[in-house]
Amino acid sequence: MNFWNKWDTKISQIEAALITILLTLMILTAFSQIVLRNFFASGIDWGDALVRYLVVWVAFIGAAIATREGKHITIDLLSRWLTGRGSIAVQALACFFSAVICGLLTLAAIKFIWFEAQMGGTAFFKLPVWVPELIMPVTFGLMTLRFVMGMIECGIRIAEGGKRIG
Repeated sequence: MNFWNKWDTKISQIEAALITILLTLMILTAFSQIVLRNFFASGIDWGDALVRYLVVWVAFIGAAIATREGKHITIDLLSRWLTGRGSIAVQALACFFSAVICGLLTLAAIKFIWFEAQMGGTAFFKLPVWVPELIMPVTFGLMTLRFVMGMIECGIRIAEGGKRIG
């Protein structure tokens, strides 16, 4: 677990930096487009496409951050009624199902990227359309890994009698 915690900390720092940079770039590009259109009757040709892809990147990175922080949508009615090991077992089960779903979404995203690469479309600046879409399998894969690690942590907590681990 210690190895995973070190890597997750590094990934968390990258996520924080990326989401800050991308959100700033998204706001500046959208603002520039508005100013250019309203005051100069022009705009940046690739600006709208860039903003659309930035929205997707920010959303997916935000989902990965929410997963890391345990702030994703949960249905925890049962775990609130249970205590100790029972509550932790329900959390482990939720992590298991979440990992399965995210794993399936990772596979679907990989297939989607492969299909997009076969189609040969471009996004902007002659950049293949599949390149900015790589965020999907990467973040779904990261979320899968985080749910698996959450499940393992729950198993360790159950084995230790329901205590929190450091």
